[in-house]
Amino acid sequence: MIAEGNKRALAVKQAVANLDGYLSACQLGITITSLGLGWLGEPTVEKILHPVFESMHMPETVSSFLSFVIAFVAITYLHVVVGELAPKTIAIRKAEAVALWTSTPIIWFNRIMYPFIWLLNSSANQLVKLFGIKPASEHEDAHSEEELQIIINESFESGKINQAESNEENLDIIRQEQYTRFPVVNESKDDIIGIINTKQFFLELYGNEEPVDLSSLIQPVSAVHETTPVKDLLKKMQKDGVHIAVLVDEYGGTSGIVTIEDVLEQIVGEIRDEFDADEVEDIQVINENYVIMDGKVSLSKVNDMFTSNLDADEWDTIGGWLYSHRPEMNEQEEYEFENLIFVLLEKDKNRFYKVAVVPKEPLTMSDYTDEDESNS
Repeated sequence: MIAEGNKRALAVKQAVANLDGYLSACQLGITITSLGLGWLGEPTVEKILHPVFESMHMPETVSSFLSFVIAFVAITYLHVVVGELAPKTIAIRKAEAVALWTSTPIIWFNRIMYPFIWLLNSSANQLVKLFGIKPASEHEDAHSEEELQIIINESFESGKINQAESNEENLDIIRQEQYTRFPVVNESKDDIIGIINTKQFFLELYGNEEPVDLSSLIQPVSAVHETTPVKDLLKKMQKDGVHIAVLVDEYGGTSGIVTIEDVLEQIVGEIRDEFDADEVEDIQVINENYVIMDGKVSLSKVNDMFTSNLDADEWDTIGGWLYSHRPEMNEQEEYEFENLIFVLLEKDKNRFYKVAVVPKEPLTMSDYTDEDESNS
C-alpha cells in the first residue's frame, strides 16, 4: 500500500519511524482522558446517585460517601475496560486495520501537543539522569532473550560437519544442505570446535593435489548463552567479526546456532536471497473442511481459529501437542480430539513437521480471512 501511495499507509510508516514520539503522545492522551473523566465524570455520576440515597433517608455523610465510591468505581471501570483493555485487544487482533485508521489522528495530536510532549519527555529524561540512569527508548528492548531462543537455527543437526568424517562425506553434507558456513564438531554437537567456509573448502579441495586438511580451514566460533538479549548478541558478533554464533544452554551443552541473518531478520524483517526456496505459509486453508498447518504453528492460534480448547499452557505448538498425545503416530494416521481430527502429513524421528486439521463443523472462512488479512 505504501508503494501505491496510500495516505493512511504512509501515515503508519511515519508513525513507526518515530515510535517513541507517538507513544509519548498516546501516553499524554491517556493521561488527559483520565484527568478529564475524574474531573467531569465522577461529579456527574455522584450528582445522579446522591438524590437516590437521600430518598432512602440515609445520613448526609453516608449518602455522599456511597455516591463518591460508586461513581469512582464506575468511571474507573469504564475507563479501564472501554478506554484501554478493549481497544488494546482490538489493536492486537486487527493490528494493520487499527494502525491505518488511527495513525493520522495520532500524528495530528502529536503536532498540536508537541510542546507539552517535548517538555514532559525532557523533564523525565533529566530526572532519571539525576539518578545516574541513561534514558531508554520505548522500544529499545523489543527483542528479548526469549526471542533469541525462538530464532535458534533448527537445521543444526543436519547442517554440521564432523572433523572425523572423510572429505567425501563432508562434501555430501555441503551439497545437500547448501549453506555457506558450517559448524565443525568433534564427534558430538556439544563439542563445536569452529566454523568452516565452504568457499575456502572448495578452493582447497579443487585447487590442490594434496588431501585437504580440514583442521587448517577451521575458524574460531563465538559461543553465547541462549538467554543473551538479541541486541547484545548482535554487538558481540560484530565485535568478533563472525556470521555464526553457538548457543549454549544452562548445562554447557549446545542448544543450537544462530546466524547474523537470523538476528537481522528479527529486527528488520525477512531477508531473502536468490538461493532461498519459495516459502509456504504456516497455515494453508484448503477449504472450510481441511486446513494444513506447519508443526510450529502456536496452539493459541489453533484455538482461536477452530474455537477449540487445546492445552496451550502445557504445549506451545501444534506439532509438539500432537506428539505428546500420539508419539508413535505415523504419517497419514488420524487422531481425534474434541471437535477436530488431526492428520499427520510429515514427520522426522521425534518431530511432527506438518499436520492437517479437519474440523467436524466447517470452518467459518470469513472470520479467518479477516484475521489473516490484518496480519499480512
